[in-house]
Amino acid sequence: MNAPGTHQRWTLALSATFLLVGCGEEATTEQASYVYVGGETCAACHQEESTAWTGSHHDLAMQVANAETVLGDFSDVTFDYYGRPSTFFTRDNSYFVRTEGEDGELHDYAIAYTFGVSPLQQYLIEFPDGKLQALGVAWDARPGSEGGQRWYHLYPDEDVTPDHPLHWTGPEQRWNYQCAECHSTNLQKNYDVESGSYNTTWSDLDVSCEACHGPASAHVDWANSNGGDATGSAGGRAGGLTGAAGGLTGGPIGGGAGGRAAEIGLVVDLADRDDGVWGIRSGEQIATRTPARTSRNEISTCAACHSRRQLIAEEDAAWGSAGGSALNTLRPALLEEGLYHSDGQIQDEVYVYGSFLQSAMYAAGVTCSNCHDPHSARLRATGNALCSSCHLATAYDSPTHHFHELGTSGAECVSCHMPTQTYMGVDARRDHSIRVPRPDLTVTLGNPNACTQCHEDQSATWAADAVTTWYGADRSPHYGEVLARGRLGVPTAGPELADLALDPNQPGIARATALDLLRTYGGGARGVVEQALLDQDPLVRFGAVRASDAIPPEQRYRIIYRMLEDSTKLVRTEAARALASVPRELMPQSPLLENTTIEYINSQLLNADRPEAYLNLGVLHVDRRDLPGAVAALETALHIDPGFAPAYVNLSDLMRAQGREIEAENLLRVGIAVSDDDGAVRHALGLSLVRQQRLDEALVELRRATEVDPLNARFAYVYGVALQSTGQIEPAIAVLEQSLAVHPYDLAILTALVTFNRDAGDLGEAVRYAEMWVAMAPDDTRAAQELADLMGRLGR
Repeated sequence: MNAPGTHQRWTLALSATFLLVGCGEEATTEQASYVYVGGETCAACHQEESTAWTGSHHDLAMQVANAETVLGDFSDVTFDYYGRPSTFFTRDNSYFVRTEGEDGELHDYAIAYTFGVSPLQQYLIEFPDGKLQALGVAWDARPGSEGGQRWYHLYPDEDVTPDHPLHWTGPEQRWNYQCAECHSTNLQKNYDVESGSYNTTWSDLDVSCEACHGPASAHVDWANSNGGDATGSAGGRAGGLTGAAGGLTGGPIGGGAGGRAAEIGLVVDLADRDDGVWGIRSGEQIATRTPARTSRNEISTCAACHSRRQLIAEEDAAWGSAGGSALNTLRPALLEEGLYHSDGQIQDEVYVYGSFLQSAMYAAGVTCSNCHDPHSARLRATGNALCSSCHLATAYDSPTHHFHELGTSGAECVSCHMPTQTYMGVDARRDHSIRVPRPDLTVTLGNPNACTQCHEDQSATWAADAVTTWYGADRSPHYGEVLARGRLGVPTAGPELADLALDPNQPGIARATALDLLRTYGGGARGVVEQALLDQDPLVRFGAVRASDAIPPEQRYRIIYRMLEDSTKLVRTEAARALASVPRELMPQSPLLENTTIEYINSQLLNADRPEAYLNLGVLHVDRRDLPGAVAALETALHIDPGFAPAYVNLSDLMRAQGREIEAENLLRVGIAVSDDDGAVRHALGLSLVRQQRLDEALVELRRATEVDPLNARFAYVYGVALQSTGQIEPAIAVLEQSLAVHPYDLAILTALVTFNRDAGDLGEAVRYAEMWVAMAPDDTRAAQELADLMGRLGR
């Protein structure tokens, strides 16, 4: 869909980028002096590090497809997927696949690059518009004895056809956006929104030295001026847990270089310069670091790729940034439903960082290179020896601790404390929250546990009883219990979420998640937000700014405005977003808000090839009462992805606000045709038809929305109300009862059931639901009054 006027408005949006650059001339001048020189240049001096890196997963992250790099069987073999063949073969020393294209027909495609090496290898196909697409059929690189050495499909349980969002030719499998920046060095996406094409470039095809250390030109100049010797320049190699924790690891997301690092031309300072030492003190069983860690540069560097996140600044923007916070360049996912289990265990692919932030190891000051060699990426020791370098072996590597026979898998530390989740069919990844097994939480919350991952024939209750027998019955309260209630919308969970948010002994990511959940609880949030905004952890401050959405605008600006000057980019740009809906006349007249809003806009435009970026900008413009800007952003989203359902919903709502109801209806019908029958688009069309008094047609669409998305409580509620309004009271009650079974704490559904049963004359059922309402919201005077009225009518 090429929306009218999109290109002109896109040009206006780009002007914000130019304004931002103009506001930062000093930083831009400094950054311009840094140039990527390539890993081969680094290897000339840093030979030992280069040798360790060669052959690592970072080195082999992406390679040109040839006889030395391709692992898969291309001997004219065919793999069948739901009756559709993919044949892998060679021609003139090049590698090809004959497979289904976006038109549903078989075509021959040249393999341009290999992607990864173990436990699977994917293959990238290059299209004329610069897009590199990852084939859905991958090579299982595991040994044959482990079930490998075979072709397999990444989505074996669903028929991914060309119109499916996960088809290999679609945007969700596009290397340029999904993968590129973490598999190559100095990646420049170079997307052109008008043509939808890429001219993506890099300085090293793989994850080379400067992907972590930043552009090295100034360091090379320093080395040349000192006789060409740059060895040892970063202050020593990363030490293990038993020695000094100096290090060469890190990257442009880390803190700015200072002192010795700046003197030798390093962009960022990645070494620990406090002479920190790990040791087990007399009478203790776990090592502590002296002095306590203050620098998080290394973890912030690794987080750039080993996290589920949205990029909010290019790496250049972090060079010279203060504090080394990853949140100056990325927005990590919180412990969101669908990504993490409620207790923080990994669920979807979340790539380590969010898990590690929850761990006692992170709180104690452990960093990535304490366990992993930063250049080879291998573990520093094998088996329990790695853990016992910090945890006294006589206390922990013993049956008196783990209650398993020595030498078995049950006696391995990682089996209990780092259980695995398998992704991409064959890739078992360990949970880096390094937690104590809690099968009792499986019993109460339904989350997985390490015990029954091994003992598949046993129940969670069996495992919980065993843990009680071994360690006693006392169990500390877990933040997962509070987050689970918050996810469910339990009305009484608000104070619990507030307590968690303000508890400094809990992981910052759990506290930020509690704040995010508080947004749905409305009243009472202000005091919690005000306190959380003062927290030292920027992730908690970010959560507090998000929670301020629950505070009325005329109050919000009084506590959020100062966050526009926060030292962490994520916090201040989120503050700009939160303040967008506050009337301008209520706030100080200064360029601060406008400049930070431009910074937020630029953070979205980093992902200019994704419709979600323009959806966010559309919401921003609506909040700022800039309807033309909102329309332009949403039209651009549809230009990029004509099947992007949220843009149809929001754009039609803008049309409604302008009195263009028929146009809104027509747009939504287009959306239904191209968005795979999305439930939200159906729902929006139903509402449009209600407004047009076409109730019979509206009921069809509202019903269809509940069928497409049966777990959406709002869809069920609106459909039930619509049925009741047309006199269909019994079907309305049935719809709401079915939804209440899935959403037992949804007060809108519950109160509607009270009303509908009362009006239908079924006072007994009305009383039953009113009693549930009072039990869930004991402080709600409306609930108590409704129950009293009903009891009075029953003569009780």
